[in-house]
Amino acid sequence: MMNRRTFLRTSGVSLTVPVLSSLGESTARADQATGDIRRMVAINSPLGIHTPYLFPQTPGKDYEVTPYLEPLQEVREKFTVASGLMHPMVDGGHSAERSFLTGAAHPGQPSFRNSISVDQYAAEQIGHLTRFPFLSLSANNNGISYTRSGVQIPAEKSPSQVFKRLFLEGSEEEKAAQMRKIKDGQSIMDLVLDQTRGLMKKTGREDNETLDQYFTGVREVELRLQSAEEWAKRPKPEVDAEPPSDVKERADFSDQMQLMYDLMFLAIQSDSTRLFTLAGAGGNEVVTLKGVDDGWHNLSHHGKDEEKIHQLSIIEKEEMRLFGDFLKRLDEAKEGEHTLLDQTAILLGSNLGNASSHNNTNLPIVAAGGHFHHGQYLAYGEDHTPPLCNLFVSYLQHLGLEVGEFSSGKGTMTRIDAWA
Repeated sequence: MMNRRTFLRTSGVSLTVPVLSSLGESTARADQATGDIRRMVAINSPLGIHTPYLFPQTPGKDYEVTPYLEPLQEVREKFTVASGLMHPMVDGGHSAERSFLTGAAHPGQPSFRNSISVDQYAAEQIGHLTRFPFLSLSANNNGISYTRSGVQIPAEKSPSQVFKRLFLEGSEEEKAAQMRKIKDGQSIMDLVLDQTRGLMKKTGREDNETLDQYFTGVREVELRLQSAEEWAKRPKPEVDAEPPSDVKERADFSDQMQLMYDLMFLAIQSDSTRLFTLAGAGGNEVVTLKGVDDGWHNLSHHGKDEEKIHQLSIIEKEEMRLFGDFLKRLDEAKEGEHTLLDQTAILLGSNLGNASSHNNTNLPIVAAGGHFHHGQYLAYGEDHTPPLCNLFVSYLQHLGLEVGEFSSGKGTMTRIDAWA
């Protein structure tokens, strides 16, 4: 068995990517024929990123290299670091993690109701083009993807199970069981529709409008079930790599994050899905890195203590190294006329601007990849600060969606222009 940190990095990959025969067939074939397959990845660091080690002093393309940006310099022209960004009216310290990809206001309030996350918004429109509409991963106990009704989607925490879902065919009995689950879902939808259609004859206009919205949602579920049935009949991509072993200790966060990045890379390369979210590591554990002997969460509340900041920087430099390696691997892999990094719009950031004080402004944001002009540090001032959701609008347009706004974002991100 290969070392779990290198099980994908050292393996050759042969892929047989199936094309869905019904929903989105022409789009899928056109994308694969031209090599212009657009994707999106969003990664959250739940305990923040120490911004004095991330943000340069001087904005522009000639910014000086900070300690946290050093591991990314091989792809300097493929990313942008931005300061001053935030979600308007999003507060509540750690509670703001729930709004990181939704922008929903006041997540710390008892009356809070979340909204749809940007990945799920995209999945509603392009998720049927791939075997899996999206992939929600977590290196801790939380996920950062939310349905249209604001319900948190359970995230995948086991790399071995994710690998199995993505690339292992399973026995005939397992495949038959999967088909039964899909058929059961379709039967439930039929039953629900039969029961609720009868209500239309007994309700007024306002209730009928509510039911019509409900039926729209049910029809969307039906379409996803049909898509799932089509994909279940087709072979999975063939991968020349051994299944990984799960990391059992949360303190081994480097290994856990490495596996997650490896899985995302392989899922991107095989076009298994085009939408990814990853809730990064971060908890009370003392991580297994030389020079660290205090809990990660405690270190994030450093109170400007130099020793705590030093230990925190050891952890966060490792986070940035792993992220930088991920970007480099994507940039080394070609897809048509571009690299996988060119085709994939990536966000790395946090819901905490200053973790030590639980502040939710001036968020640490790195935007990488995609068809965007990068290679710069953008320092937004208080008078000209766009909401972070403007970047989400830019990313949705990168995916080919005709979108002009999302949540608090009412336009695209200024100064991060698309080149195609």
